[in-house]
Amino acid sequence: MDLAAAPANPACVINCVWYDGEGRRHDLPLESLSDRLQGAGPGFAWVGLYEPADEVLRKLQEELGLHPLAVEDARNAHQRPKVEAYGDTLFLAVHTAQMVDGKIRYGETHAFLGPRFLLTVRHGGSLSYSFARSRMEREPELLRAGPAMALYAVLDFIVDNYAPIVDEHRDTLHTLERDIFSDTYRRAIVVRLYDLKRDLTYMRVAVSPLQDVLAQLMRSQAGQGQLVPEGVRIYLRDVHDHVLRINDAIDTLRDMLGTALSVNLSLVTLAQGETVKRLGAWAALLAAPTLVTSWYGMNFEHMPELSPRWAYPVLIAAVAGICIGLYRLFKRARWL
Repeated sequence: MDLAAAPANPACVINCVWYDGEGRRHDLPLESLSDRLQGAGPGFAWVGLYEPADEVLRKLQEELGLHPLAVEDARNAHQRPKVEAYGDTLFLAVHTAQMVDGKIRYGETHAFLGPRFLLTVRHGGSLSYSFARSRMEREPELLRAGPAMALYAVLDFIVDNYAPIVDEHRDTLHTLERDIFSDTYRRAIVVRLYDLKRDLTYMRVAVSPLQDVLAQLMRSQAGQGQLVPEGVRIYLRDVHDHVLRINDAIDTLRDMLGTALSVNLSLVTLAQGETVKRLGAWAALLAAPTLVTSWYGMNFEHMPELSPRWAYPVLIAAVAGICIGLYRLFKRARWL
């Protein structure tokens, strides 16, 4: 559950907090942010928004001195994952994901990282970062590292939420394996496999670019006044490793799903081929007596073996012999 915001703040402001040099929390109204930032004491502000109104973004642009282009990007929730520098502020855009009613819901988080503040703006399917804030508040020594460490907590939380989605898709694939290798064609299985692969493809689009975002954060930020200190980069490297593992797991599952689709369709094709062979064998067994008896069904007077007394039993025996011979031949060829 989100931490309580200051009463004076709009509903879209999930939290507006100042952490002093000892890591203690102080709730603030938006109007006092600039006063705190201009103060001489140590500490930083952490502001969290969810689908904010335009006037709230304009207010924060004034209070934090944000670049208008970055604010425009944060207003529109259709950004590619990226990290950009605007003076002494970094702007990040990353994609988030969560499971809702068995389906993946995607969202975006835009973050502004300054020397003394972190602003996060959530859009769409995105879980609250109250857990990340609570985690940092339980470890004040991390908060003393500044807003870059708070950004690490947010990114780590986003990446950790990818893992359960991948695990659920892996479990679903294992559950479907028995049906995949069934000889009976079931359209629902193929549709389910396609849905899983489509979901993982969208997941990869969300996860893969985050590797580049983290790599840029871990590189030197001398031009931005060391916004990401060396001590924080170690933590970001751990998040980067998690992203690599999740991305590899997604690629592996996508390959397995592609193989499962191919195997299922191949098995169905083989089963259909076996059915066609059996039908062909039975058709040949019926064709032989039909051919023989059709000769004797023609209205001719002079035909061989019509007059002898044992002609009919001999004909029946000949037809039976042909059918038995064909049956054994097809049985040996495994057509029956």
